[in-house]
Amino acid sequence: MNYDTILSDRVLNMKPSGIRKFFDLAAQMQDVISLGVGEPDFQTPWSIRKTAINVLERKRIVYTANSGLIELRSSISSYLKRKNNLEYDGEHEIIVTVGGSEAIDIAIRGLVNPGDEVLIVEPSFVCYAPIVELTCGVPVPIPTKQENKFKLTAQELREKITDKTKLLILPYPNNPTGGIMTREDLEAIADVLRGTDIMVLSDEIYSELTYGGKHCSIAELDGMRERTLLVNGFSKAFAMTGWRLGYLCAPEPVVRQLVKIHQYAIMSSPTVSQYAAIEALEHCDEEVQHMVKEYNVRRRYLVEAFNRIGLTCFEPEGAFYVFPCIKSTGLTSEEFCERLLETENVAVVPGNAFGESGEGFVRVSYAYSLKHLMEAVSRIEKFLQGLKQ
Repeated sequence: MNYDTILSDRVLNMKPSGIRKFFDLAAQMQDVISLGVGEPDFQTPWSIRKTAINVLERKRIVYTANSGLIELRSSISSYLKRKNNLEYDGEHEIIVTVGGSEAIDIAIRGLVNPGDEVLIVEPSFVCYAPIVELTCGVPVPIPTKQENKFKLTAQELREKITDKTKLLILPYPNNPTGGIMTREDLEAIADVLRGTDIMVLSDEIYSELTYGGKHCSIAELDGMRERTLLVNGFSKAFAMTGWRLGYLCAPEPVVRQLVKIHQYAIMSSPTVSQYAAIEALEHCDEEVQHMVKEYNVRRRYLVEAFNRIGLTCFEPEGAFYVFPCIKSTGLTSEEFCERLLETENVAVVPGNAFGESGEGFVRVSYAYSLKHLMEAVSRIEKFLQGLKQ
């Protein structure tokens, strides 16, 4: 059979993730230091694991309500009130999803009609544009600049809006750049959006990993909650990647429709993970603060190290990535990553995997031990010296 004639054209034309490409290459090699995957190197806090064990031992594990355990949704509501002074009704305005990824998927599928334009801040995580394309929407990238610390400016947003614009995807703290948006930055964006019908998908999966200040959600600003779909989860802050749990918060009329997609595609999120997540939200602030403190040490080390060895690197204020510029080497992002892997066995991700505006940069994750990072920097410095010979 000719499967190329059977499979969907949209799927056939979809590019595979640039992140996974280099991860898979590294997995086949010996003595590789991989700084490619955004996965915490910390163990899930013990109290969370203990809760899951107790649930497995003492409860009958069955499906939950489609939107998730009401106890968890209430905990999410309380958490957002405590952290960001945001008020969401746990019963009607929150859906518990299979990771933040599913929350992004149902948000885009629930809003975008064929031909609708979706503004995507870039560089950014790899999933947004492909999901938009699967809905027959039109992804419209908004390139951000290193000189602006990869923040979205009001002017950049204003220039991309048309009468077909349906949705703005606002991913801060940002993967891959580590950039953040302050309250002042977000106010400027809100000023552009007020008076329009443009919705915002605010991907805040790295909200707890903010250094030197408190994370601000655009939903906190006057008039923005009603147009914002807030996505978050447990993978990054609580080191719960494999537990596959996230959530989406939005006004009740939106959630009422999105839960239908979740209902038919997933039915309900993993039950054990949901009970564990309650423990995470209610009793693990100290563990999260410990992880953030450790990430901060690594962040400062890498920024200083890359600037010292000749790769200009702005200081990121969120997530656990640095985004050094490699233009001085004369190599493209993919050439740099391929040659670094081949010669020094260090895997990083080319910046153009996160959109064309990422060309000339590479993403380096510091979700690894300081010893691991120091060895990687030593090998990268050796690689750079070899390019000069």
